[in-house]
Amino acid sequence: MTTDTLSPMRSTMPRWRIGLMALVIASLFAMPLLRDQVDWITNSRLFSFTQMFMLVALASNWNLTGGFTGYVDFGHAVFFGIGAYGTGVLMHNGWEFPPALIAGAIFAAVYALIVGYPTLRLKGPYFSIAMLGTFVAVREIVRVWKGVTGGGVGLTLPPYLNRVAFYYYTLAFALFVVAIMWWIRRSEFGASLIAIREDEIGAEMRGINTTVQKMTAFIVAGFLSGVVGGMWAYQNTFIDPDIVFIESRTIELVMMTMLGGLGTVLGPVLGAATIYWMRDVVWASFLDYHLIVEGLLLILIVLFIPRGIVGMFGDRSGTSLGELWGKWLGKSPPEET
Repeated sequence: MTTDTLSPMRSTMPRWRIGLMALVIASLFAMPLLRDQVDWITNSRLFSFTQMFMLVALASNWNLTGGFTGYVDFGHAVFFGIGAYGTGVLMHNGWEFPPALIAGAIFAAVYALIVGYPTLRLKGPYFSIAMLGTFVAVREIVRVWKGVTGGGVGLTLPPYLNRVAFYYYTLAFALFVVAIMWWIRRSEFGASLIAIREDEIGAEMRGINTTVQKMTAFIVAGFLSGVVGGMWAYQNTFIDPDIVFIESRTIELVMMTMLGGLGTVLGPVLGAATIYWMRDVVWASFLDYHLIVEGLLLILIVLFIPRGIVGMFGDRSGTSLGELWGKWLGKSPPEET
């Protein structure tokens, strides 16, 4: 671990990239206003973009733990699910959407605090498998806790089908999450997370409280993912364990982040957008085999573009899944919890 690893990133972004990003953001904000002039912009299309914005936020949150800190979380969708059910249960009992949304996100953050302390002491694949186990456990608790969650029958939320409003809500939140990740990556906190990713023992020797830093990142990612889950539940108007707690959701977040660039700020944004629209094509052309196609895509990403799209353009600030697991597998067995 070098001294540069412990220093906040201060490099400035090229002007052409800033201009391109501003143009894209302005176009996205203008899109709903052009529905009457452009036939391509329909309510169905706005709904598709809404889903994409949610995935951008989720992938960015996953990247905070998996990319910045180096702890590959195969159960990250549990925070999405807790946020969705926290919001759904409260709204089912008469709460309005805004306070229910915040409460659901707080539930996800509290869960991250409780589960994060023991699991973040594990390393590499051990942590990944432990988080997948907690994901499955929470899903089964939701399934059997019928008096509160509705069990397998699920819950119906009050309908709210304003596509334009949800488009702007999710766009604004996705931009907010990306801005937070940009700030973290350039702060001392972000430098500490990168130091943990590169060499956790070395980071401890340099005076970094790795437990606090890891827990902070885990809780922030849990809270923000809980917000996405609550927004998704309200827009979907119905939740049950089988549509909320889906293992493939976390796998898709891993794929999106890896495709864009693991440990970079723009990587999850590019990866989420690319895979979301690619997935529509895959489902349309290989409806019965789409999971196989997505699995092959993940293998190709690992083999041929391990540093993602951003890494192909010279940004070496990220890492790759192979490098992360290589570091952990070369170390001693995990500590007892």
